[in-house]
Amino acid sequence: MIKKINVLQFICPTGFYGAERWVLALAKHLDPQQVNCELAVTMEPNQKDLELVKEYKKLSLPCHIVPMKNKFDLSTINRLVTLIKDQKIDIIHTHGYKSDILGVMAARKAGIKCIVTPHGFENAKDIKLRLFIWAGCQAMKYGDYVVPLSQQLMADCKRMKVKQEKTVYIQNGVDLSEVEGTPVPARQNPEEKRIGFVGQMISRKNIYDLLDVFDSVHKKHPNTRLILLGDGDARQGLEEYAQSLASKDFIEFLGFRDDRLSLLKSFDLFAMTSTLEGIPRCLMEAAAANIPVAAYDIPGIDQIIKHQETGLLAPLGEKQTLQAHWETLLFDSQHASTLANQAKEYVYQHYSANRMADEYQALFTKSLGQG
Repeated sequence: MIKKINVLQFICPTGFYGAERWVLALAKHLDPQQVNCELAVTMEPNQKDLELVKEYKKLSLPCHIVPMKNKFDLSTINRLVTLIKDQKIDIIHTHGYKSDILGVMAARKAGIKCIVTPHGFENAKDIKLRLFIWAGCQAMKYGDYVVPLSQQLMADCKRMKVKQEKTVYIQNGVDLSEVEGTPVPARQNPEEKRIGFVGQMISRKNIYDLLDVFDSVHKKHPNTRLILLGDGDARQGLEEYAQSLASKDFIEFLGFRDDRLSLLKSFDLFAMTSTLEGIPRCLMEAAAANIPVAAYDIPGIDQIIKHQETGLLAPLGEKQTLQAHWETLLFDSQHASTLANQAKEYVYQHYSANRMADEYQALFTKSLGQG
């Protein structure tokens, strides 16, 4: 008889974004008869209560807070080792640069397996952040398996010289039941066109371009509004920049919202201007919610959005082309509906969390030599 596998999902949350929601979706869809999926999150001084913890507890699964004295407290490794031994963990599964560094070292010290899932690589300008990202990428190489979410992340791992025999591709998935269960909200102003963005406000999301395109669209079409959901290091600068635009009164920064999916379903267009992505969870959710999408044509996004098939893509940095795509999707309802329907069908066929969880469960079994 194959024994039940104890897996510890380990993440250092910065909010409740793609990686955090991904961890939740995986835990929800793993077979509880075969895998006990626990969660460990770090908690820094003065950090707010974590939405991920609240949502994870709703699954009636074990959840552990690992305190940190500062942003990079190496004594966290020993606390993780103690947790691993106390809970008889077989595998630690890490998500993000910091968790990769701490988790890989804790796994080595505790003598257990470590699986690393890269969710995306930041093209940061800040030298300290670049060094931190580099350290996380080096740590990743010492995991037992590295499991990228997209073909572009697979290529990135190869470029970083992660050994081929350690690399396993499991395509990203999303909890579509969460999208299905959210009703479409009533619109206060049905005539207004709502352009929306959901995600972290960090450099690689390139939200300045999003603001510029909206400002140009709004000059031609005053009955438009831009809604931005999410938070991050770049938010303050973005809000200040938005105040310099003629369209400032029609740009809303709503921060993190519990009603994110309801707001998503109120959008007439989902827009992205990222310069670097894995496979964005928010993009999969937008497609599943039947919202037409326009974005820059970059690896990761191009796995879901095929130009003129499941959405509209503009070459990276070509804001005028992207603006034209926005206008097409906002004002040619038949074309927008066709693309949105095809995107929804594509996501349901290829990106379900059930399929993803089955593949991870097989990998957990293989890593312990039980397969």
